[in-house]
Amino acid sequence: MQAFRTAAAVVDGLDADQLDLKIRTNTLKDLKGVGPKTAAVVVEAHEGQVPEYLTKLEETYAELIPLADDVAEFRAALRGDLHVHSDWSDGGSPIREMAEAAMAIGHEYMALTDHSPRLTVANGLSAARLEQQLDVVAGLNAELAPFRILTGIECDINVDGSLDQTDELLGRLDVVVASVHSELRADSKAMTARMLTAVANPHTDVLGHCTGRLVIGRRQRNGTQKPRPESQFDAEAVFSACTEFGTAVEINSRPERLDPPKRLLSLAVELGCDFAVDTDAHAPGQLDWQSNGCERAVECGVPVDRVINTKTADDLLARG
Repeated sequence: MQAFRTAAAVVDGLDADQLDLKIRTNTLKDLKGVGPKTAAVVVEAHEGQVPEYLTKLEETYAELIPLADDVAEFRAALRGDLHVHSDWSDGGSPIREMAEAAMAIGHEYMALTDHSPRLTVANGLSAARLEQQLDVVAGLNAELAPFRILTGIECDINVDGSLDQTDELLGRLDVVVASVHSELRADSKAMTARMLTAVANPHTDVLGHCTGRLVIGRRQRNGTQKPRPESQFDAEAVFSACTEFGTAVEINSRPERLDPPKRLLSLAVELGCDFAVDTDAHAPGQLDWQSNGCERAVECGVPVDRVINTKTADDLLARG
């Protein structure tokens, strides 16, 4: 642990611009007191990811706290996860490793939802790369059956509400999670119109992390964490549209997101929405985060029969 303390002290001496430059130029490890392993942890933390090294420590040493009976029952009803990333975009592990980890915790399927091309910071997939990924997934499905990797994408919602991928490719995918990643501070009227257009798109299956909030800040500076506030939009209008068009509202289980907030999750329940309890996992160990979403779902009265990833893969796809 001393190596990490030393590296933390060195990095803490950099201002934000210096740290960004060191990360962009891959020269963190050139600093005295920072090695390849500690540099990798700094980069992952700086990008808002839970460092893989920390995830492995938590998996190995963390005391397991049993879930409450009602939460455990809710979790047991889930057959898969509809929001998972791989190293094709900004995840840390190959597709096979993510699939094998999902199998190990009892899932019947997972949707591979790497980012769309507009999100260059997350190495979003161009149309050509997505087509290549579809071929890779087909090969893995032949090997891993009966487990199934559902083809998918986490598609950026553009400012005009359109989706950041071609209609032809979106039509070939099993699961499309549509999420806002840019201009999160837009006024409520503009954000509402943007989201309503995306929700009404026939390709959209799930509305991802709808408020875009971060309850735990992604950067630490001077020992403090800065969260990101919720985007402002007419939640009643957006959730009513989700009900009308059959778009599920994601219950994002990432500890730094926990999105939507409970008051909005309760509103979505009241308005008759369907839901998807997802992890937004970027590493194998993060697939266990689904229990976070289950706890919130139980607390807010989400009916388990309105959670689309309690369905079999065939029934899920038949949903249209």
